[in-house]
Amino acid sequence: MYFCQSMSILITVVLYFAVLFGISRLTSRKADNETFYRANRRAPWYMVAFGMVGASISGVTFVSVPGMVLSSQMTYLQMCLGFIVGYLVIAFVLLPLYYRLNLTSIYTYLGQRLGERSYLTGASFFLLSKMTGAAVRFYVVCIILQQFVFEPAGIPFIVNVVVMVLLIWLYTRRGGIGTLVFTDTFQTLCLFTALILIILSVVSHLNLTLSEAVKVVADSPMSRIFVFDDWLSPQHFWKQFLSGAFIAIVMTGLDQDMMQKNLTCKTLRDAQKDMCSYGVAFVPANLLFLFLGVLLTMVLGTGLKGDELLPTYIQGTADLQFLQILFAIGIIAASFSSADSALTSLTTCFCVDIRRQPHDESLRKRTHIAMCFFFMLFIILFRQINSTSLIDAIYILASYTYGPLLGLFVFGLFTKRQPQDRLVPYICIASPLLCYGLDVTAQQLWGYHFGYELLMLNGLLTFGGLFLSSRK
Repeated sequence: MYFCQSMSILITVVLYFAVLFGISRLTSRKADNETFYRANRRAPWYMVAFGMVGASISGVTFVSVPGMVLSSQMTYLQMCLGFIVGYLVIAFVLLPLYYRLNLTSIYTYLGQRLGERSYLTGASFFLLSKMTGAAVRFYVVCIILQQFVFEPAGIPFIVNVVVMVLLIWLYTRRGGIGTLVFTDTFQTLCLFTALILIILSVVSHLNLTLSEAVKVVADSPMSRIFVFDDWLSPQHFWKQFLSGAFIAIVMTGLDQDMMQKNLTCKTLRDAQKDMCSYGVAFVPANLLFLFLGVLLTMVLGTGLKGDELLPTYIQGTADLQFLQILFAIGIIAASFSSADSALTSLTTCFCVDIRRQPHDESLRKRTHIAMCFFFMLFIILFRQINSTSLIDAIYILASYTYGPLLGLFVFGLFTKRQPQDRLVPYICIASPLLCYGLDVTAQQLWGYHFGYELLMLNGLLTFGGLFLSSRK
């Protein structure tokens, strides 16, 4: 029975990718480097906005966010509200700059404003954080797919990884970002269709109507959203809200992966409409995941770990093959819409920022293959080490690398001073190290553990170092 279920899921996955390849074929006709990097600046803003919602929701998010209710109720929505403020800053501060300078890579601005080494430092920090972060997220998804699909069919993990990354390369190799605008729209539609149908399945399992389920969730203690009474809590409103604003600015506005899609819009006004729509949509999107999490606790109880909540429910419904297929599609749609854009942006950053040869099509194709190879290598390495602590450390490393980018851009935008360009790499390396030292010291002396506010501290230290080393 399990073999038949695995084969059904595998056939569904094959059909899913057949649709992606069909979209790729239609969108990559007469594609060139301009199509790969910027989609010829012809992408409809509403498609970019809708696709970016799915691209922001990785496969890990699909599994983890419902489980957040076990440890922090629905307080994650406080951060999502902060995201809206961050997206407004991106729309009306950063996007006008990027469009005025007609940028392909946003890090080109650092070279024009701060200098050559600042430029290379910003691009290098992006390459490091995006490769490690995207590979770890995709590794977790490959583990889930191995458990549900490939292992029962007798397919080894390494074949799973190679095939999945090869599929990404095949449908992005020609059209690049021009293809992703359309495939992300399709994948976002699949993701939310799967999510809503899973929610309806859990509601039916509880013998509730949808309106009754909404009332039950609203009355649950796990539906708490706002925390104003405990300043030391990591879930305090202002910590979450302000951190959300800065995280949105840094991980979207200063991230080539996310901004490359916004730069495909025809005009600045279209890009601003895209960003504002996307920012507002992020709140109800995450509310759906948290709503599902509360319902799952009513079915399974609160004795599980957060990441185990949704997979346990899916595994426990062996008789509902359709639900398992939905889960597989949701995971694949969430993970591929983030992994494909990550690989495309890594290729763009290397060709445009590191090699400075944006018009060399041969270099772009070789680089895209190389990025896919390193992506596979990272994932297989994680599997061999199989260390949760290492994965946690890599996530922390990825979050630390955005602090220097925040400091660099804020210094360039809001001061008229010029830093000593030769010192910039050392400042950007020293700031995360100093943040780590402060975090360890605070835990030992006061028992205080820095949360998302560490990003703001990291950016502030980078800004301070640049300011002290600068001249008018």
